[in-house]
Amino acid sequence: MNYEIGKDYIKVFDKRQFNPIHILECGQIFCYNREGDIYKVYPLDQYAEIEEKEEYYIIRTQNPDFFANFFDLRRNYDEIKSKLSKFSIMKEPLDFGEGIRILNQDLFEMLISFIISANNNIKRIKLILGNIRRNLGEKIAENIYSFPSYQKLCTASEEFFKQMGAGYRAKYLVNVLKQTNPQKLIELQTLDSINLRKELLSLSGVGPKVADCIMLFGYHRGDVFPVDTWVQQMYCHFYENLENREQIRKNLLNEFGDLSGYAQQYLFYFSRTNLKNL
Repeated sequence: MNYEIGKDYIKVFDKRQFNPIHILECGQIFCYNREGDIYKVYPLDQYAEIEEKEEYYIIRTQNPDFFANFFDLRRNYDEIKSKLSKFSIMKEPLDFGEGIRILNQDLFEMLISFIISANNNIKRIKLILGNIRRNLGEKIAENIYSFPSYQKLCTASEEFFKQMGAGYRAKYLVNVLKQTNPQKLIELQTLDSINLRKELLSLSGVGPKVADCIMLFGYHRGDVFPVDTWVQQMYCHFYENLENREQIRKNLLNEFGDLSGYAQQYLFYFSRTNLKNL
């Protein structure tokens, strides 16, 4: 991966391994906006703007080391894509989303964000999270606020989360804040994936898909395969008609093994965008 870190910027020269459209629009993150040709990204209390130049992408930020890790720039995705290319089903998805990278996101922000994401669409998820940030976070850029601290979120009531637009998920948010905290989530990193999934499923508002998303996007576990409507439709199109999502998950895990998480992102992004044309 060819990139350069400066005092207040990162230049990414390998566009085959880094494309902000692919990275930010593939369902793994909700703390971003697109204004014209510029993407604004604001995980936790950090902020960056990404713009494409002729020979590179430039990431403008006051904390380039944070975003070098956030965008997982030290990982060689050409090697990952080379391994995935051995699966015949992956050819088109790999070409279509060649610039995807799985982000290194904060576990606590992931937990709250993906509880809100359940049975929801990205536009509304971003709206709800934006409301929460604006009311409980700190201003970090024009019309952009930080993700609230655990302490701040714990002061919020179920009625507050409903006012923010969370609906029935409001009670899950209040309950999960009583069940766990950022440090406890970090301590779960020592568990193997089977037991980690069990622990996440024990949390309020965390179902199978949300647990798998947190494992993939927060814990960076490769041996998970989140299954939603798009993945299920993809599976039925390319493999067999099957309604049981848990069985679909197991079948895809058996096929892709430790590469499952990466395969899921390429397949999800391709299917959501192109499924109507398949």
